[in-house]
Amino acid sequence: MAGKKKKIIAICQSGGEFETDKDGVMSYKGGEAHAIDIDDQMKFSEFKMEVSEMFNVSISNISLKYFLPGNKKTLITISNNKDLKRMINFHEDSATVDVYVMIEEAVAPDVSNMPASRSSRTTLSEAVIPYETPLDVVEDTNHDVDIDLGVSLDVVDDTTTPIDIDTENNHPLLPLSSSNGERNVMRAAQQWQNTITGVGQRFTSVHEFREALRKYAIAHQFAFRYKKNDSHRVTVKCKAEGCPWRIHASRLSTTQLICIKKMTVTHTCEGSTVTTGHQATRSWVASIIKEKLKVCPNYKPKDIVNDIKEEYGIQLNYFQAWRGKEIAKEQLQGSFKESYNQLPYFCEKIMETNPGSFATFSTKDDSSFHRLFVSFQASLYGFQHGCRPLLFLDSIPLKSKYQGTLLAATGADGDDGVFPVAFAITDLETDENWHWFLQQLKSALSSSTSITFVADRQKGLKESIADIFESPYHGYCLRYLAEQLVRELKGQFSHEVKRLLVSDFYAAAYANKPDVFHRCIESIRSISTEAYNWVLQSDPQHWSNAFFQGARYNHMSSNFGEIFYSWAADAHELPITHMVDVIRGKITELIYTRQANSAEWMARITPSMEEKLEKENLKASSFQVLLSAGSTFEVRGESIEVVEMDHWGCSCKGWQITGLPCCHAIAVIGCTGRSPYDYCSRFFMTEIYRLTYSQSVNPVPSLEKETLPVTVTVTPPPTRRPPGRPATKRTGTHGQAHEVVKRQLQCSICKGPGHNKSTCKEILL
Repeated sequence: MAGKKKKIIAICQSGGEFETDKDGVMSYKGGEAHAIDIDDQMKFSEFKMEVSEMFNVSISNISLKYFLPGNKKTLITISNNKDLKRMINFHEDSATVDVYVMIEEAVAPDVSNMPASRSSRTTLSEAVIPYETPLDVVEDTNHDVDIDLGVSLDVVDDTTTPIDIDTENNHPLLPLSSSNGERNVMRAAQQWQNTITGVGQRFTSVHEFREALRKYAIAHQFAFRYKKNDSHRVTVKCKAEGCPWRIHASRLSTTQLICIKKMTVTHTCEGSTVTTGHQATRSWVASIIKEKLKVCPNYKPKDIVNDIKEEYGIQLNYFQAWRGKEIAKEQLQGSFKESYNQLPYFCEKIMETNPGSFATFSTKDDSSFHRLFVSFQASLYGFQHGCRPLLFLDSIPLKSKYQGTLLAATGADGDDGVFPVAFAITDLETDENWHWFLQQLKSALSSSTSITFVADRQKGLKESIADIFESPYHGYCLRYLAEQLVRELKGQFSHEVKRLLVSDFYAAAYANKPDVFHRCIESIRSISTEAYNWVLQSDPQHWSNAFFQGARYNHMSSNFGEIFYSWAADAHELPITHMVDVIRGKITELIYTRQANSAEWMARITPSMEEKLEKENLKASSFQVLLSAGSTFEVRGESIEVVEMDHWGCSCKGWQITGLPCCHAIAVIGCTGRSPYDYCSRFFMTEIYRLTYSQSVNPVPSLEKETLPVTVTVTPPPTRRPPGRPATKRTGTHGQAHEVVKRQLQCSICKGPGHNKSTCKEILL
């Protein structure tokens, strides 16, 4: 189904002027405005044409800009369809967006009043030089280095001394004459023209002064070199030989403030001899993209490269953009390293704000992070009072900076929805970590009720479940078993044969009666005796409905909690405390949504169970019931089944397995004048469902660094993310039989498996 169009009203303004206050916030004064309806299907060329007609100007003489929500300091240029769509996405929560129409003049505006402008220039158009050589970003050094934009630069770490750029090729970067004005560096950096105002201006640090100087150089397009550059003084002069422009700033005595003490504002360099330059470290890249990254967390490095090239004329490579994005993310989200050190305080705050919750962590001997366990009181209460005694155990790898694994225990609510119970973040997925997780889970539940687990039999789970919990039932995850069966089969089997084996294996698992189970595995034996023996030795009493003693309610795979794992996957790039808080927020939202939805339900049982019951009711109409004075009845249809009303059981085992009356039981219930709702498991009742979501998860206060008490030091784990792009999709998420078998090569000549025609050894006569 096609998605709904995003519509928004663009308020197009032209003819006014921007004013900048002391904080750098820009406001637009004067001019005229018109409104245009736009949506995410509109093309940029159509939008620009409509604007040009509205203001009666040539389409080639206008450029379009806007502010990001909450940021009135940086103008963003719209130059293609992707930019237009981004603007609409950024403002999807608003009814309108302000678009500023910049009209290019035939003669560039007078800049004689600009601070530190070149006094001998009459117009900017006289100094126009083609955009010949793109800019890269360069490394900081501790030497006097010239700044020049005619050579390629590389981005590396900032140090106490900023990057200087050297030009010896006489190819200054002055992209002032672009045909449509959209790549005009002066316009892109116009908000930086007054970052340096003159003598007496103060800055909180040398770093702030250097950043202001970089931006000032971009806006006024001149090259400079450092004469002095240390922690308490900076002296800079124009790179051009003989140009008097110079600035000196140093620390005010008894303070940490840096003040401009001397400044010669006049430039005498001009024309083709003018060299332009600026410093562009990865920290500078981060400062440029931070606001946009806040609004658009999925801002891609390739888009950063394109945007910075268009706005500032600087050519970055992918890695440089990625590093800048990483710094910006750390500035917005906090440090990974600091986040680990916040864990003691964070766990305390979880239990303080959510009484009854469990939050604990452990470290290794070297104080590095080992594992973290979290279970909120609302989850524990909901599971113990409203969910079936059924838990699914599974894990997913985390693709964060320090990797790790998320272990999770999820339940099933009365509407067969995923209910998060507890989770842990560990350095690795090991038998020991699973054992520790189950120990914490046992302590958090503090209940003697027998629980059915659906989980893998490997990773130490088989032994840990039996050791830690009282009289548990362990149903082996069907998907993991099927994968193991295919993996351990010896000999060459075609893709189709493997698919048939897995299909028969699933049929044996879902078989309700022993005779049906044996028919299915006989079918397996007809294909492979080895597979048949493997099935018999795999403990069918732990995975086949015909023999399993626990109550799985026909849930056969441990990846039932897929929605929960997707939350963690979406937050994997965040520091650990932020990741946990995102998961907490998702649980809060889930509880509120289901609480609100269930308030409108009128039936006695939940909607999904009502639907299943109705399907069984339709089947029951054709059955014949032999009435009895007792509670045992015979039901005749395609087969003859015995229904025991007092024990809520049927010989077909459908009632016992699902918790809902099967079609045979419904036939008996109808004949005796009773209601089938009276024979449904209490966990499917609407009132019990509402009880599941009756508690809420409270917010955890943000962790301000200065308020954290020093208790236990926790350092990041030694594991680091490996090189290369991480996988974005979790394989095998649906637990279907056909997904277990990967397609195998088949030769088109000899029809044999495992190779293709180019490597076939068959000799054709």
